[in-house]
Amino acid sequence: MRSSQEQRVLFITPEVFPFCKTGGLGDVSAALPAALRMLNTDVRLLLPGYPQVLAGAKYQYQVFEFKELAHFPPAVLLSARISLNKAEHIPAFIIDCPGLYRRDGGPYMDEYGRDWPDNALRFGLLAKIGAILSSDASPIAWRPHIAHCNDWQSGLTPAYLHFHSGKKAATVMTIHNLAFQGVFPPGSAVQLGLPPASFDINGVEYYGNMSFLKAGLYYADHITTVSPSYAEEIQTEPLGFGLQGLLAGRRQSITGIINGISLNEWDPATDRNVIKNYSSKKLPDKSVNKLAVQHELGLTESPGVPLLGVVSRLNHQKGTDLLIDIAPQLAALPAQLAILGNGPAELEHRLAMLALTYPGVIAVRMGFNERLSHLIEAGADCFLMPSRFEPCGLNQMYSQRYGTPPVVHATGGLKDTVVDCTPQTLANGSASGFVFAPSTADELMGAIKRAIETYHDKKTWQRLQKNGMAKDFSWNASATAYRELYLTLRG
Repeated sequence: MRSSQEQRVLFITPEVFPFCKTGGLGDVSAALPAALRMLNTDVRLLLPGYPQVLAGAKYQYQVFEFKELAHFPPAVLLSARISLNKAEHIPAFIIDCPGLYRRDGGPYMDEYGRDWPDNALRFGLLAKIGAILSSDASPIAWRPHIAHCNDWQSGLTPAYLHFHSGKKAATVMTIHNLAFQGVFPPGSAVQLGLPPASFDINGVEYYGNMSFLKAGLYYADHITTVSPSYAEEIQTEPLGFGLQGLLAGRRQSITGIINGISLNEWDPATDRNVIKNYSSKKLPDKSVNKLAVQHELGLTESPGVPLLGVVSRLNHQKGTDLLIDIAPQLAALPAQLAILGNGPAELEHRLAMLALTYPGVIAVRMGFNERLSHLIEAGADCFLMPSRFEPCGLNQMYSQRYGTPPVVHATGGLKDTVVDCTPQTLANGSASGFVFAPSTADELMGAIKRAIETYHDKKTWQRLQKNGMAKDFSWNASATAYRELYLTLRG
């Protein structure tokens, strides 16, 4: 087997923490390359030159100018370094194309939440330059063995490489969430420089339109998803979202690799966002954070009443409507509910009305707040994740690490990382949370009642907390699996 030191990987991504993040992909794009580099793999990012990326990346210098790239506006390729913290740094290539990337708003939408109308061109350029750098057409000396593509925004890279006649890297396409597919009008394929023959059911065509994600899934050498269960779920309805036939046909080329979490960012013993640090040996100190959450959110400061935490996007996928449906039953248990997140106006309004109806019992904070998200993980007694589907999920891993047993729906990465609390799993030491199915309000409520019953048995509850805190959710296992996959593809 070749030495891992020979591995060179171009990690193509539309976002990276801490500069631009809309979900788990931003975290993965920082943590996984960093973990791979610890395994002597030469990983370099390729990402768009958003204003926040250009402002935050260090040691920038121009390595090439794409003056006449057919179908695309001129762009400059910069070399830079992304600093995750004082100790971890990742080399990066940044595509500086002011007309496409230097805008107010987010990576994919304007400040009013509307998709940028030229997203096909914006991410077509990312994918095209990714393909160029991954082939013998590259204008720079560094050449990757693997082009690792992430979600629909880089899905055209495997397609461009498929139609390149020279030497090229092997391609990996990672699905972080199959629900987002990058669908554009049928003429987009030719407009972005793909041959007309590519617009076919055996190609980029998707129900009469063109899909970036389908292109990646069809042309990539290998497909990965962010959990083993999700890899199975997407091969059938309903979670295949119209691509289940293609994915089932490529079953032998699909691998589910569970994500990790940053142990530096998420450690209750060192977390600067919590009021009182604690560990599995100092669990009583966790209660100080519970009182801090209750105080900050205006909940009644009752140490003995179980506090249930939610940090999430507030939408149908995340099961927010199920939480709303059972809120009166939660209040009557009694239990408290602390919610942080944002979503559609209708759901936000319904949650706000619950907080008004049950003052001191239900609290809701709209928006994203990194400090408060850490404090809720540390201060809550239980963490609720009733997602209808969840490719991987991170909060259920944070929760276990923070001694906050999660209540989760048996789907995707939630099912893969949380062991249901039963007499058998308590006896063998594997129990770490509460798992329910199917995804209904009644089943969710039943799991919460089981959790609260266990919570009042302090000795058993502490065993459950310590089981979760002892789990290894580091990125090392995931990075090792990816490194082995890269070696196999090169072989």
